[in-house]
Amino acid sequence: MATPITCIEDLRRLAERRVPRMFYDYADSGSWTEETYRANASDFVPIKLRQRVAIDMEHRTLATTMAGEAVSMPVALAPVGLTGMQHADGEILAARAAGRFGVPFTLSTMSICSIEDLAENAGYPFWFQLYVMRDRDFIARLLDRAKAAQCPVLVLTLDLQILGQRHKDIINGLSAPPRITLANMVNMATKPRWGLGMLGTKRRFFGNVVGHAKGVDNMTSLSEWSASQLDPTLDWDDVKWIRDHWGGKIVLKGIMDPEDAEIAAGIGAEAIIVSNHGGRQLDGAPSSIRALAPIVQAVGSRVEVHMDGGIRSGQDVLKAIALGAKGTYIGRPFVYGLGANGEAGVTTCLEIIRKELDVSMALCGHRDLSRVDQSILVPGTF
Repeated sequence: MATPITCIEDLRRLAERRVPRMFYDYADSGSWTEETYRANASDFVPIKLRQRVAIDMEHRTLATTMAGEAVSMPVALAPVGLTGMQHADGEILAARAAGRFGVPFTLSTMSICSIEDLAENAGYPFWFQLYVMRDRDFIARLLDRAKAAQCPVLVLTLDLQILGQRHKDIINGLSAPPRITLANMVNMATKPRWGLGMLGTKRRFFGNVVGHAKGVDNMTSLSEWSASQLDPTLDWDDVKWIRDHWGGKIVLKGIMDPEDAEIAAGIGAEAIIVSNHGGRQLDGAPSSIRALAPIVQAVGSRVEVHMDGGIRSGQDVLKAIALGAKGTYIGRPFVYGLGANGEAGVTTCLEIIRKELDVSMALCGHRDLSRVDQSILVPGTF
């Protein structure tokens, strides 16, 4: 009899067994010493909840909005590159699970499935995440493609002007599809479910780039293009240009400092996301949960504040909401679910988060998540 899945850690262990090493490590690692990557999760632990009793807990609701979009709970699936390498057709499966659950799925620029492919096969609207490249014509076309696919929200990532050094990706020789080496062949041979899935799909390259960026039509040209395209010159004027070209709802991701948050609040975005890129950029930066409250205080009600990084449970979501976040994002948890059991695994991940959030909110004496604030936290622990 299979062991029941009771928490996100159960999904992580199963994904580790089923996903090839380079792709599992890509999702489950950080830059340099991984200090910030670890702190993202561990810094939730000291924050304690006030348990209340003899309070009516019936008729609870987690429903709210994020960036003006209705959601069944304040949780979105974060943009994760290479999702289609965690499981065959991964972006499509995750988007379907999220859509049925009533939460947003965010497609990464560096996805395996293209914008058009996802729009045709997901069955639900999805958000699109943009990395800014030197080739502004390519960026303009990406934005136009996302608009044509009727993506309601653009998530603009601001913290990848240069790439943080990720030791495991270097050691593993990360690539999509994986290079044919002895080590890769031996490792993939131990992952038959993954291999059979990949044999049955045509989606194995970066679908938003190959055939769309100038001169990129195979793995060699893609590698050369990728190495030269991250744009260290990105500034707030570029953000305004992207905002104007997009013309719709925009969310700015990668804000970790109150000074940057105040600038972002004046840009006209629907929301900003407190995020350190999952600990994969500046190692030694504070955790997202520690950066959240000062940013909420700095911007007040001028812009909606969301949080990304380290969430592994519904209790983590509750703590982020208590500290002022209006929405949260999960990356690794849904990737673990996808790697563990495909679309059903993503649904399991969301069910776990929802149940933990609902029960924890109730035991703190609340029935409506929109009324949760710092009063549910034990003073001195946050």
